[in-house]
Amino acid sequence: MDQAPGSPQGPLERGPAGQGPAGGGPLGDGHGGAGLPTCYRHPDRETGIRCTRCERPICPECMVNASVGFHCPQCARGGSGSGPAPAASRPRTLAGGTVTSDPRLLTKILVGINVAVFIAVSVHSSLLDRLVLIGSWPPAPYTPTMGVAHGEWYRLVTSMFTHQEIWHILFNMLSLWWIGGPLEAALGRARYLALYFASGLAGSALTYLLAAPDQASLGASGAIFGLFGATAVLMRRLRYDMRPVIALLVINLILTFTWGHIAWQAHIGGLVAGLIVGYAMVHAPRERRALVQYGTCALVLVAVVVMTVLRTAQLG
Repeated sequence: MDQAPGSPQGPLERGPAGQGPAGGGPLGDGHGGAGLPTCYRHPDRETGIRCTRCERPICPECMVNASVGFHCPQCARGGSGSGPAPAASRPRTLAGGTVTSDPRLLTKILVGINVAVFIAVSVHSSLLDRLVLIGSWPPAPYTPTMGVAHGEWYRLVTSMFTHQEIWHILFNMLSLWWIGGPLEAALGRARYLALYFASGLAGSALTYLLAAPDQASLGASGAIFGLFGATAVLMRRLRYDMRPVIALLVINLILTFTWGHIAWQAHIGGLVAGLIVGYAMVHAPRERRALVQYGTCALVLVAVVVMTVLRTAQLG
Protein backbone atom coordinates (compact mmCIF):
# COMPACT_ATOMS: atom_id res chain seq x y z
CA MET A 1 0.00 0.00 0.00
CA ASP A 2 1.40 3.40 -0.93
CA GLN A 3 2.58 5.57 1.92
CA ALA A 4 2.28 9.31 2.38
CA PRO A 5 5.64 11.04 1.95
CA GLY A 6 7.58 10.94 5.20
CA SER A 7 4.96 8.69 6.83
CA PRO A 8 6.33 5.14 7.12
CA GLN A 9 4.43 2.60 9.17
CA GLY A 10 7.50 1.00 10.75
CA PRO A 11 10.44 2.43 12.76
CA LEU A 12 12.71 4.84 10.94
CA GLU A 13 16.34 4.03 10.30
CA ARG A 14 18.44 6.19 12.54
CA GLY A 15 20.82 8.74 11.14
CA PRO A 16 23.56 10.63 12.95
CA ALA A 17 22.68 12.44 16.15
CA GLY A 18 20.63 15.56 15.46
CA GLN A 19 19.56 14.23 12.06
CA GLY A 20 16.39 12.60 10.79
CA PRO A 21 16.27 9.31 8.90
CA ALA A 22 19.48 8.20 7.31
CA GLY A 23 20.32 10.50 4.45
CA GLY A 24 17.76 13.10 5.61
CA GLY A 25 18.08 16.59 7.01
CA PRO A 26 17.41 17.88 10.50
CA LEU A 27 13.95 17.23 11.90
CA GLY A 28 11.80 20.16 12.89
CA ASP A 29 10.41 18.38 15.96
CA GLY A 30 12.02 17.78 19.33
CA HIS A 31 14.65 15.01 19.48
CA GLY A 32 15.74 12.51 22.07
CA GLY A 33 19.36 11.86 22.74
CA ALA A 34 19.52 9.14 20.08
CA GLY A 35 18.32 11.49 17.34
CA LEU A 36 14.71 10.26 17.06
CA PRO A 37 11.89 12.82 17.29
CA THR A 38 9.75 12.87 20.39
CA CYS A 39 5.98 12.55 20.57
CA TYR A 40 4.30 15.93 20.17
CA ARG A 41 2.08 15.16 23.18
CA HIS A 42 4.70 13.37 25.30
CA PRO A 43 8.08 15.11 24.83
CA ASP A 44 9.86 12.50 26.97
CA ARG A 45 9.03 9.66 24.54
CA GLU A 46 11.04 9.00 21.40
CA THR A 47 9.19 7.63 18.40
CA GLY A 48 9.72 6.69 14.81
CA ILE A 49 6.05 6.91 13.83
CA ARG A 50 4.35 9.93 12.33
CA CYS A 51 0.70 10.80 11.72
CA THR A 52 -0.07 10.07 8.08
CA ARG A 53 -2.20 13.23 7.82
CA CYS A 54 -0.24 15.99 9.57
CA GLU A 55 3.14 14.21 9.98
CA ARG A 56 3.41 14.92 13.70
CA PRO A 57 5.53 12.33 15.57
CA ILE A 58 3.33 10.16 17.78
CA CYS A 59 4.11 7.54 20.43
CA PRO A 60 2.26 4.19 20.70
CA GLU A 61 -0.15 5.64 23.28
CA CYS A 62 -1.24 8.37 20.84
CA MET A 63 -1.55 6.18 17.74
CA VAL A 64 -5.03 5.82 16.23
CA ASN A 65 -5.31 3.11 13.59
CA ALA A 66 -6.12 4.41 10.10
CA SER A 67 -6.59 2.81 6.70
CA VAL A 68 -3.00 3.85 5.92
CA GLY A 69 -0.64 4.04 8.90
CA PHE A 70 -1.75 5.88 12.03
CA HIS A 71 -3.40 9.21 12.90
CA CYS A 72 -2.66 11.45 15.84
CA PRO A 73 -5.56 12.06 18.27
CA GLN A 74 -6.19 15.55 16.87
CA CYS A 75 -6.48 14.38 13.25
CA ALA A 76 -8.61 11.44 14.34
CA ARG A 77 -11.05 13.97 15.81
CA GLY A 78 -10.97 16.00 12.59
CA GLY A 79 -9.15 18.91 14.18
CA SER A 80 -5.86 18.99 12.26
CA GLY A 81 -5.03 22.38 10.85
CA SER A 82 -2.47 21.01 8.41
CA GLY A 83 -4.20 17.84 7.26
CA PRO A 84 -7.27 17.48 5.01
CA ALA A 85 -10.45 19.36 5.85
CA PRO A 86 -12.43 17.67 8.65
CA ALA A 87 -15.35 16.97 6.30
CA ALA A 88 -13.07 15.08 3.91
CA SER A 89 -13.05 11.98 6.12
CA ARG A 90 -16.79 11.96 6.90
CA PRO A 91 -18.80 9.13 5.36
CA ARG A 92 -20.90 10.23 2.39
CA THR A 93 -24.16 9.06 0.87
CA LEU A 94 -24.48 7.89 -2.71
CA ALA A 95 -25.40 11.44 -3.75
CA GLY A 96 -22.56 13.02 -1.79
CA GLY A 97 -24.52 14.06 1.30
CA THR A 98 -23.25 13.67 4.84
CA VAL A 99 -24.29 10.51 6.69
CA THR A 100 -26.11 11.52 9.89
CA SER A 101 -27.04 9.74 13.09
CA ASP A 102 -30.78 10.20 12.40
CA PRO A 103 -31.34 9.68 8.66
CA ARG A 104 -35.11 10.29 8.97
CA LEU A 105 -34.95 13.61 10.81
CA LEU A 106 -36.25 15.79 7.95
CA THR A 107 -38.95 13.27 7.11
CA LYS A 108 -40.14 13.43 10.71
CA ILE A 109 -40.13 17.22 10.59
CA LEU A 110 -42.08 17.29 7.32
CA VAL A 111 -44.66 14.87 8.69
CA GLY A 112 -44.90 17.00 11.83
CA ILE A 113 -45.49 20.19 9.84
CA ASN A 114 -48.23 18.55 7.76
CA VAL A 115 -49.95 17.18 10.87
CA ALA A 116 -49.67 20.53 12.67
CA VAL A 117 -51.26 22.39 9.74
CA PHE A 118 -54.01 19.75 9.52
CA ILE A 119 -54.82 20.22 13.21
CA ALA A 120 -54.78 24.02 12.86
CA VAL A 121 -57.14 23.89 9.87
CA SER A 122 -59.43 21.47 11.73
CA VAL A 123 -59.63 23.83 14.71
CA HIS A 124 -59.84 27.06 12.71
CA SER A 125 -61.54 26.28 9.39
CA SER A 126 -61.08 29.87 8.22
CA LEU A 127 -57.35 29.11 7.77
CA LEU A 128 -58.14 26.81 4.87
CA ASP A 129 -59.07 29.64 2.51
CA ARG A 130 -55.75 31.36 3.22
CA LEU A 131 -53.55 28.30 2.62
CA VAL A 132 -54.98 26.40 -0.37
CA LEU A 133 -53.71 26.88 -3.90
CA ILE A 134 -56.17 28.91 -5.95
CA GLY A 135 -55.53 31.00 -9.02
CA SER A 136 -58.15 33.72 -8.74
CA TRP A 137 -61.23 34.10 -6.54
CA PRO A 138 -64.09 34.91 -6.60
CA PRO A 139 -65.07 34.07 -10.19
CA ALA A 140 -66.84 36.41 -12.61
CA PRO A 141 -69.01 38.42 -12.50
CA TYR A 142 -67.47 39.30 -9.13
CA THR A 143 -64.18 41.14 -8.94
CA PRO A 144 -61.45 38.67 -7.91
CA THR A 145 -59.49 39.73 -4.86
CA MET A 146 -57.45 36.69 -3.80
CA GLY A 147 -55.30 33.95 -5.30
CA VAL A 148 -51.84 33.49 -6.79
CA ALA A 149 -52.79 35.77 -9.68
CA HIS A 150 -53.22 38.59 -7.18
CA GLY A 151 -49.77 38.32 -5.63
CA GLU A 152 -50.36 35.49 -3.16
CA TRP A 153 -47.47 33.37 -4.41
CA TYR A 154 -47.01 31.92 -0.94
CA ARG A 155 -49.96 29.63 -1.73
CA LEU A 156 -47.65 27.59 -3.99
CA VAL A 157 -45.85 26.53 -0.78
CA THR A 158 -48.57 26.52 1.87
CA SER A 159 -50.83 24.30 -0.21
CA MET A 160 -48.08 21.64 -0.10
CA PHE A 161 -48.63 21.25 3.65
CA THR A 162 -52.41 21.63 3.80
CA HIS A 163 -54.95 18.78 4.07
CA GLN A 164 -58.64 18.86 4.90
CA GLU A 165 -59.76 15.22 5.04
CA ILE A 166 -58.34 12.64 7.46
CA TRP A 167 -57.96 9.99 4.75
CA HIS A 168 -56.01 12.46 2.60
CA ILE A 169 -53.37 13.31 5.20
CA LEU A 170 -53.20 9.70 6.42
CA PHE A 171 -52.46 8.35 2.94
CA ASN A 172 -49.96 11.10 2.15
CA MET A 173 -48.09 10.86 5.46
CA LEU A 174 -47.81 7.08 5.25
CA SER A 175 -46.40 7.46 1.74
CA LEU A 176 -44.01 10.18 2.91
CA TRP A 177 -42.77 7.99 5.76
CA TRP A 178 -42.30 4.86 3.66
CA ILE A 179 -40.71 6.57 0.67
CA GLY A 180 -39.14 9.65 2.21
CA GLY A 181 -37.19 8.00 5.02
CA PRO A 182 -35.04 5.69 2.86
CA LEU A 183 -34.62 8.42 0.26
CA GLU A 184 -33.41 10.91 2.87
CA ALA A 185 -30.84 8.35 4.04
CA ALA A 186 -29.67 7.78 0.46
CA LEU A 187 -29.40 11.44 -0.59
CA GLY A 188 -28.56 13.29 2.61
CA ARG A 189 -30.63 16.00 4.25
CA ALA A 190 -29.87 19.01 2.05
CA ARG A 191 -30.41 17.16 -1.23
CA TYR A 192 -33.53 15.45 0.07
CA LEU A 193 -35.04 18.77 1.13
CA ALA A 194 -34.16 20.34 -2.23
CA LEU A 195 -35.85 17.43 -4.02
CA TYR A 196 -38.96 17.68 -1.85
CA PHE A 197 -39.51 21.39 -2.40
CA ALA A 198 -38.57 21.32 -6.10
CA SER A 199 -41.13 18.56 -6.70
CA GLY A 200 -43.84 20.17 -4.60
CA LEU A 201 -43.42 23.58 -6.20
CA ALA A 202 -43.39 22.07 -9.69
CA GLY A 203 -46.69 20.34 -8.91
CA SER A 204 -48.20 23.56 -7.56
CA ALA A 205 -47.03 25.61 -10.55
CA LEU A 206 -48.39 23.14 -13.11
CA THR A 207 -51.71 23.06 -11.28
CA TYR A 208 -51.85 26.86 -11.30
CA LEU A 209 -50.98 26.90 -15.01
CA LEU A 210 -53.49 24.31 -16.23
CA ALA A 211 -56.34 24.11 -13.72
CA ALA A 212 -59.35 26.42 -13.66
CA PRO A 213 -58.44 29.62 -11.81
CA ASP A 214 -61.23 29.14 -9.26
CA GLN A 215 -60.34 25.49 -8.58
CA ALA A 216 -58.80 25.05 -5.13
CA SER A 217 -55.98 22.54 -4.69
CA LEU A 218 -54.18 21.28 -1.60
CA GLY A 219 -52.05 18.41 -0.33
CA ALA A 220 -48.50 17.04 -0.31
CA SER A 221 -49.14 14.72 -3.25
CA GLY A 222 -46.99 16.70 -5.71
CA ALA A 223 -43.93 16.47 -3.47
CA ILE A 224 -44.60 12.80 -2.70
CA PHE A 225 -44.92 11.93 -6.39
CA GLY A 226 -41.54 13.60 -6.82
CA LEU A 227 -40.13 11.29 -4.14
CA PHE A 228 -41.62 8.33 -6.02
CA GLY A 229 -39.87 9.44 -9.21
CA ALA A 230 -36.53 9.94 -7.47
CA THR A 231 -36.86 6.54 -5.78
CA ALA A 232 -37.33 4.89 -9.17
CA VAL A 233 -34.18 6.59 -10.47
CA LEU A 234 -32.24 5.57 -7.36
CA MET A 235 -33.36 1.94 -7.56
CA ARG A 236 -32.33 1.77 -11.21
CA ARG A 237 -28.95 3.28 -10.32
CA LEU A 238 -28.45 0.61 -7.62
CA ARG A 239 -29.73 -2.15 -9.92
CA TYR A 240 -32.53 -3.08 -7.52
CA ASP A 241 -35.72 -4.84 -8.57
CA MET A 242 -37.84 -1.96 -9.84
CA ARG A 243 -41.10 -3.86 -10.19
CA PRO A 244 -42.50 -2.84 -6.76
CA VAL A 245 -41.95 0.89 -7.27
CA ILE A 246 -43.20 0.74 -10.87
CA ALA A 247 -46.34 -1.10 -9.75
CA LEU A 248 -46.90 1.49 -7.03
CA LEU A 249 -46.46 4.33 -9.51
CA VAL A 250 -48.86 2.76 -12.01
CA ILE A 251 -51.52 2.26 -9.32
CA ASN A 252 -51.18 5.86 -8.16
CA LEU A 253 -51.34 7.19 -11.72
CA ILE A 254 -54.48 5.16 -12.41
CA LEU A 255 -56.07 6.62 -9.28
CA THR A 256 -54.91 10.08 -10.34
CA PHE A 257 -56.84 9.98 -13.62
CA THR A 258 -59.87 7.95 -12.53
CA TRP A 259 -60.70 9.31 -9.09
CA GLY A 260 -62.61 12.56 -9.12
CA HIS A 261 -61.50 15.71 -7.34
CA ILE A 262 -57.78 14.93 -7.73
CA ALA A 263 -55.48 17.59 -9.15
CA TRP A 264 -53.65 15.42 -11.67
CA GLN A 265 -51.50 18.41 -12.61
CA ALA A 266 -49.84 18.36 -9.17
CA HIS A 267 -49.08 14.66 -9.43
CA ILE A 268 -47.60 14.89 -12.93
CA GLY A 269 -45.66 18.07 -12.22
CA GLY A 270 -44.18 16.60 -9.05
CA LEU A 271 -43.35 13.29 -10.72
CA VAL A 272 -41.54 14.90 -13.67
CA ALA A 273 -39.57 17.20 -11.37
CA GLY A 274 -38.69 14.27 -9.11
CA LEU A 275 -37.40 12.22 -12.04
CA ILE A 276 -35.26 15.11 -13.29
CA VAL A 277 -33.86 16.15 -9.92
CA GLY A 278 -33.45 12.54 -8.80
CA TYR A 279 -31.42 11.72 -11.91
CA ALA A 280 -29.16 14.70 -11.25
CA MET A 281 -28.72 13.67 -7.62
CA VAL A 282 -27.57 10.10 -8.26
CA HIS A 283 -25.83 10.45 -11.64
CA ALA A 284 -23.94 13.74 -11.22
CA PRO A 285 -20.18 13.34 -11.88
CA ARG A 286 -18.22 13.42 -8.64
CA GLU A 287 -15.98 16.34 -9.66
CA ARG A 288 -19.01 18.58 -10.45
CA ARG A 289 -21.54 16.94 -8.17
CA ALA A 290 -22.83 19.95 -6.23
CA LEU A 291 -22.95 22.15 -9.34
CA VAL A 292 -25.00 19.63 -11.32
CA GLN A 293 -27.32 18.73 -8.44
CA TYR A 294 -28.18 22.19 -7.21
CA GLY A 295 -28.01 23.63 -10.72
CA THR A 296 -30.74 21.19 -11.75
CA CYS A 297 -32.85 22.23 -8.76
CA ALA A 298 -32.36 25.85 -9.78
CA LEU A 299 -33.55 25.09 -13.32
CA VAL A 300 -36.69 23.45 -11.94
CA LEU A 301 -37.34 26.53 -9.83
CA VAL A 302 -36.86 28.72 -12.91
CA ALA A 303 -39.51 26.61 -14.67
CA VAL A 304 -41.80 27.13 -11.66
CA VAL A 305 -41.35 30.90 -11.88
CA VAL A 306 -41.94 30.92 -15.65
CA MET A 307 -45.18 28.91 -15.35
CA THR A 308 -46.39 31.15 -12.54
CA VAL A 309 -45.60 34.37 -14.41
CA LEU A 310 -47.26 33.13 -17.61
CA ARG A 311 -50.45 32.11 -15.83
CA THR A 312 -50.56 35.33 -13.85
CA ALA A 313 -50.27 37.30 -17.10
CA GLN A 314 -53.14 35.28 -18.59
CA LEU A 315 -55.40 35.88 -15.61
CA GLY A 316 -54.41 39.53 -15.29
